[in-house]
Amino acid sequence: MQYVVGAPIERPDVVVLGSGASGLGTAAVAARLGRRVLVLEKGEYLGGTSAVSGGQIWVPVSGQAAERGVEDSAERALEYLEAVARGRSRRELLTAVIASGDEMLRFFEDELGIGFKVLTDFPDYRQDLPGAIPGGRTLEPRVYDASGLGGLMSRVLNDGRAPFTMEEYEQWRAFTRFPWDELADRERRGITAKGRALVAMLLSACIETGVSIATGARALALQEDDDVVTGVHLEDGTRIEADAVVIATGGFEWDLPLTDSLVASRVYARCSPPTNTGDGLRMAQRVGAMTRGTREAWWAPMSYTGDTRLGEPVGTLLRFERQGPGSIMVNRHGVRFANESQNYNDLARALQSWDSPNSRPLNTPAHVVFDQGYLERYGILAHRAGQPTPPYLVEAPTLAALAERIGVPSDALEATVERFNGFAREGVDRDFHRGESGYDRYWGDEENPWPNHSLWPLEQGPYYAMEVVNGVFGTGGGIATDGEGRVLDVDARVIPGLYAVGNATESPYAPGYPGGGATLGPILTLAYLIGRSAGA
Repeated sequence: MQYVVGAPIERPDVVVLGSGASGLGTAAVAARLGRRVLVLEKGEYLGGTSAVSGGQIWVPVSGQAAERGVEDSAERALEYLEAVARGRSRRELLTAVIASGDEMLRFFEDELGIGFKVLTDFPDYRQDLPGAIPGGRTLEPRVYDASGLGGLMSRVLNDGRAPFTMEEYEQWRAFTRFPWDELADRERRGITAKGRALVAMLLSACIETGVSIATGARALALQEDDDVVTGVHLEDGTRIEADAVVIATGGFEWDLPLTDSLVASRVYARCSPPTNTGDGLRMAQRVGAMTRGTREAWWAPMSYTGDTRLGEPVGTLLRFERQGPGSIMVNRHGVRFANESQNYNDLARALQSWDSPNSRPLNTPAHVVFDQGYLERYGILAHRAGQPTPPYLVEAPTLAALAERIGVPSDALEATVERFNGFAREGVDRDFHRGESGYDRYWGDEENPWPNHSLWPLEQGPYYAMEVVNGVFGTGGGIATDGEGRVLDVDARVIPGLYAVGNATESPYAPGYPGGGATLGPILTLAYLIGRSAGA
């Protein structure tokens, strides 16, 4: 165990397990309110899944949004969330995140110096559902100068992305139009954005409020006294007593037997830290905690492009690569099977469909397919036209040759592209309605000369394909809590002294994903509520 922030605390009031946004947020709030707080991180690096995320938070009915002219209400937000969650959420959790979200934002900004900016043009993901609004519920961290943290930033997980914001993405759109030299200069100066900016600000708040943080400190068991949780036992034999223990250890997506046992569909890729192996879930179960929603995950279409995290291969989230005008997705039969521009959580569910008569997946293997014109306009991930084709791309001079290389019927792929090209010229996707919703249009290209800014014909060889698999940001279920983050036992009674937050817990939104930041929004709100009460 190595202390990277602060010094050992003989007997902390609060022990937080995990150093993602949920753990650091809880710690900073509790310390600001006068508690002695110790954060224990299992791995060598800080930040958890939050550090490699977009850092956005979905918070309805915020004062910031109202100041920008966004019309919203608690009733409208609740209507939308209940529709997104398909009736499978718990009202107690929904009420908590709606009622306390703005209070959390004000406390974080005023007391902890953590600033967010509302994205008025970033739409809710399901514009077709009642209660959705065209923008204003998603906020993102402000860019942050982390140079003051010195060498501590080298201990924060880094996914290698340039420090740009979503607001800037709205201006630049295609990666081929980004000011890469300017972004490289920002990075040299210690400017951070997205999830790393959020984690950096939380670390700064923890330092200012006197939180101690140790890495290489894996908790294996909870200590109990007369059914009250009174501390933790670490892997190295250390025992730490506290008035409250907060489990913020992340999900269990890297424990493959556990995901196969609990999650509804097979997980083929992950982009989170490999340290997310369900430690917190097991500790809570041993003291009788209820589990809920474990069949859910934060789904996303991903590709394996050679990226690694802590030595393990990780998936790369596909966003503009399949949403940009001029790319399509085809299944094992060489045909389109979904609206490629829809949100990642819903699109990934189409990759889970099962072909019962043939006892095999219906839509996988799946591929993103695009032409040379797309590559020249937008690039694909870090690859640009004129560079050697990377191993994760399949290239062929014709569609028929491409079909042969990826193992789909050539006549089907050619017919699919011909049909899609007709839609692009007409401006209407008659199969999957791509480009009709506000969310689809957000990810389109306003410089696209064709009638529908989400569609562009594929007609310039060579052609390319990239395999797509069913991936996750993290699991979306686990330990059951009440609306204050207190862990519940199998009879729905509070386990005294034990709290849980983040991907270690049941999501308030059940299978739903309301908008950008749907994971971190409720996580930070519940971290705030736990920080107020834990150890009091």
